[in-house]
Amino acid sequence: MQKATIQLETLSCPSCMQKIENAVKGINGVYQGSLKVLFNASKVKVDFDSEAVAINDIEKAIEDLGYPVVKSKVKPA
Repeated sequence: MQKATIQLETLSCPSCMQKIENAVKGINGVYQGSLKVLFNASKVKVDFDSEAVAINDIEKAIEDLGYPVVKSKVKPA
C-alpha cells in the first residue's frame, strides 16, 4: 500500500470536492476509507494499492473532471 498527497489548483467550490471524492472512490485499488479531499488546502490524500492502480490513473481521473494536478507525492504506507 502507498500513501499519496495530490496537490491541485485552487478548488473554487465545495461541490468540486464531492465530484473529486466520487471519482477517486470509484477507482479499483483505492482504499475508500482513507480518501480525504481537503477543500481549503486543495489537496487529495489517499491510500492505494500500487499493484492495482498507478498514481497516474488517480491523477487522470481528477484531471478528466477538469481539475489540474499541480504535483503528487507518493510514499510507502
